[in-house]
Amino acid sequence: GLSPLLAFRTLCNPRITVARTRTRTEENMKIMVAIKRVVDYAVKIRVKPDKTGVETNNVKMSMNPFCEIALEEALRIKESGLASEVVAVSMGPAQCVDTLRTGLAMGADRAIHVETQGNLYPLSVARIIKALVDVEKPGLLILGKQAIDDDCNQTGQMVAGLLNWPQGTFASKVVLDKEKQIATVDREVDGGLETLCLDLPAVITTDLRLNQPRYATLPNIMKAKSKVIKKFTPQELNVQIKSDLEVVQVTEPPKRKSGVIVSSVDELIDKLKNEAHVI
Repeated sequence: GLSPLLAFRTLCNPRITVARTRTRTEENMKIMVAIKRVVDYAVKIRVKPDKTGVETNNVKMSMNPFCEIALEEALRIKESGLASEVVAVSMGPAQCVDTLRTGLAMGADRAIHVETQGNLYPLSVARIIKALVDVEKPGLLILGKQAIDDDCNQTGQMVAGLLNWPQGTFASKVVLDKEKQIATVDREVDGGLETLCLDLPAVITTDLRLNQPRYATLPNIMKAKSKVIKKFTPQELNVQIKSDLEVVQVTEPPKRKSGVIVSSVDELIDKLKNEAHVI
């Protein structure tokens, strides 16, 4: 509260204003974006012969499309003057560095890679991201709502729980107010649109309709090749990789019968009744 003297002077002289002292987070807000390396969306997925997962050897890999949207939103926030730095982070095998360089070419200022081996499940990823947040102390964490390889849609919610931060998932619009230190998030739900007001720092996960990601230009791609990517191991972050989840088997969806063209309504009714047995 104000001291009695300052309160008196403020009331007597309307030209005197009292402003809240800005914190470092408000002046230089950092945005962290988690990105994932996945099989390119245009590639036909093939299941491994032993059914332990999908084939990734000699397969084109790319940044998860939802992660591209998350990074694009962070870059737009920075370009609007509401953030000072965008840090891209990823965890997984050494090849994740290529995905991070794509993020740098799109416009991220720095990149961090946590190298791991084997499969990573959402809770382990959330623990690693939480550890990186403790190191970097961003004012906002943005992730894609899900990855197109496992479709788990869990990591953002889990890391928000670990951090005890408010969360806005499936964001279709994000508006930041640095003065009030809040983020207003429109999210798509089954019943329409829901608007949330989140105190910063917060976690946001992005939906498809939030924005259209930019393409990395050739000069920026060349510059990204020479940028240093900071590396950690889970052990250096005091994170133990373990999971109570086990994928028992991965199989291809059953083949569907081809459609049949019928020439009349009577023929359609006959097939629905005698072949499909639905009427």
